[in-house]
Amino acid sequence: MNIVYYIRRIFLFIIVIITAISLNFFLPRWTGQDPVQQKIVQLEIESGGGGGEKSELIESYRKKFGLDKSLTEQYFTYIISTLKLDFGYSISLYPSKVADLIGRALPWTLGLLTVSTIISFVVGSLIGAYLTWSRGRKILESIIPVLFIFSAIPFYLLGLVLIWLFAFELSWFPLFGGYRPTTIPDNTLKFFLEVLEHSILPAFSIILAQSGFWALGMRSMMVTTKGEDYMTLAEAKGLKSSRIFFNYGIKNAILPQVTALALSLSHIISGAILVEIVFSHPGIGSLLYQGIKA
Repeated sequence: MNIVYYIRRIFLFIIVIITAISLNFFLPRWTGQDPVQQKIVQLEIESGGGGGEKSELIESYRKKFGLDKSLTEQYFTYIISTLKLDFGYSISLYPSKVADLIGRALPWTLGLLTVSTIISFVVGSLIGAYLTWSRGRKILESIIPVLFIFSAIPFYLLGLVLIWLFAFELSWFPLFGGYRPTTIPDNTLKFFLEVLEHSILPAFSIILAQSGFWALGMRSMMVTTKGEDYMTLAEAKGLKSSRIFFNYGIKNAILPQVTALALSLSHIISGAILVEIVFSHPGIGSLLYQGIKA
């Protein structure tokens, strides 16, 4: 029974992947537009060049990108190359390979997303847990409505507000980018601190938007956990309040939170990509936006 279930799930997963890849292949071609010709015309307009003969240049680029082959050949070549993680050359940043561009941008996105998600998860869960505990409850009750308001605001809108307030009006942080345009990336502490300075606002926008969500979830779980028999037994044994809170309360209430974190990763990732576009952070979001503009 279990083997049949896993085989069915794996088969469904393969079908979903092939369908997604196929849609990604066919949808641009159904528009009837030639991306190579459009890119050459765009570059010609931007450079202020004249009309001239472009047919040979367009044809050479079509061969380079494999667009001169039949649709069937293009499709199977595309499927095989994608499975090999070979995404070909970038039209917008030719002759760079797409895989190389993703490799350079991915660490920026993972760094921003990992740190901000962990901080928001920990901070939000602790606030939600303390809300159901006796100590410090009044102070935290005044904080949680503010976090709920922030959690209802999309990442990118919150990012725009932070840019206007802290970068434009107060000039406390840089306006955009992952580092200064004149800086050459290296492995020095100075460069790391510069990257950290440019990452504070985008990370803060994600942290503010997510903390309220995790606080609300943890609060609900702690209310349920406080009524469990093992909590009553721990109190009857005379254990310290802090030990009961961390070892019995949070330890058991955090498990559904971890499950919710895994389920909400897609939403967090999509929001982080939009934040990167707003802040011009050199991650996957900015790379995707640059490709769409091309």
